[in-house]
Amino acid sequence: MKEIDFYFSIGSTYTYLSVTRILDVENQYQVKFNWKPFSVRAIMKEMNNIPFPKDKMNKVNYMWRDIERRSAGYGFFAKTPVPYPLSEFDLANQIAILGLSNGWGIQYVRLSYKKWFQEGKEPAIEPNISEVCDELKLDKNEIISKAKSKEIETEYLNNTEGARKLKIFGSPTLVVGEEIFWGDDRLEDAVKFSKN
Repeated sequence: MKEIDFYFSIGSTYTYLSVTRILDVENQYQVKFNWKPFSVRAIMKEMNNIPFPKDKMNKVNYMWRDIERRSAGYGFFAKTPVPYPLSEFDLANQIAILGLSNGWGIQYVRLSYKKWFQEGKEPAIEPNISEVCDELKLDKNEIISKAKSKEIETEYLNNTEGARKLKIFGSPTLVVGEEIFWGDDRLEDAVKFSKN
C-alpha cells in the first residue's frame, strides 16, 4: 500500500476540508496517510506571511465563503467565520501528536475540527477540549499535561523542522517522495502521483 505523509496544523482553516474527508480518500484509493502535525504558524512567521490580513477583507471573506462552498461540494458543511487564529495553537497540535501515538489522534483531530467549523468552538480550549475528551473517554487534565511534556514538544519541533527541510510553506501539505502537494484541492493529485 502506498504511503503519503500528511503534514497539517490544527489551526489551518482549509485543513478542515482535508481532515473531514481524508479517511474516505484513503479507503477509495487504497493508500495510507501518515499524519504529521507541525507548526505552520512558525513557518509562516518566518516567511512574514499573514494568512487572513485585516486590510484585505475581500480576500478574507472570499476564503470563508470558499470553505463553505467546498464543504458543501464534498457533502458536509461549514459555518463560517469561525474563531481565528487559535489561542492555543501549539497545544492543539501537541495533543494531536500525543493522540497519534496512542491510537486516538485522528479522531481527536477530526472531532476538534468538526466542533470548530460546525459549532464555532475553538480547538484546545473550552468547551471544545472537554467535549472532545468526553467523547473519546479521555481524562482532559491528564491529556493536557502529557501533551505539554518535553517528549511531545520535541516531536512537534522535529515535525516542524522536517516540514522546513521539505520546503513546506502551508497546511495541509501532502508529501510523496520529494514532491509536495499543497492544499486540500491537491489531495487527490498527491494520491494519483503516488500511484505512478
